[in-house]
Amino acid sequence: MQTAERLRFSAEEYLAWEETQAEKHEFVAGEVFAMTGARQDHVVVSLNIASSLKQRLRGTPCRAYMADLKLKVEAADAFFYPDVMVSCHPGDLANQQFISNPSLIVEVLSESTADYDRGGKFVAYRKLESLMEYLIVDIEARRVECFRRTADNDWLLHDYLGEVDCELTSLGVQIPMAEIFEDIKAD
Repeated sequence: MQTAERLRFSAEEYLAWEETQAEKHEFVAGEVFAMTGARQDHVVVSLNIASSLKQRLRGTPCRAYMADLKLKVEAADAFFYPDVMVSCHPGDLANQQFISNPSLIVEVLSESTADYDRGGKFVAYRKLESLMEYLIVDIEARRVECFRRTADNDWLLHDYLGEVDCELTSLGVQIPMAEIFEDIKAD
């Protein structure tokens, strides 16, 4: 992650500035970070997951969103662009710039963001009271790590590998791993 010309903003200044930018930038505690373009496999897997979720959530109050919509994490003074997220919160339907009450967040790992997705970003995401599940998708390993919030506010890892269904209990849906990794060639 690279800082965009070492700019410092308030959250409101960032939102106004970001609307005028050609590229996407994430915002963390006053600092703005330029987002790099994703590789084809990353985009395909993100689209597979978002499409699967959209299909399974049809007729419910929940919506799946792709990487172009911001996520506001007020408790972390941050805005992120998750690869995929789902919100079932009516307040999120009314806001065109960002959502702030996701039930599910998905990050597809890339070499440049893997450590951040597992570390600092997950720390920020855990501050969202609405968040029930956080998926980390490892394309190389054909693995989905599902961190699920427990009743005690702990996070329990459910590992999905092979020919199984990835269970998303927060949404009451299952997605076959073959569907998540559809059109991705084995190495």
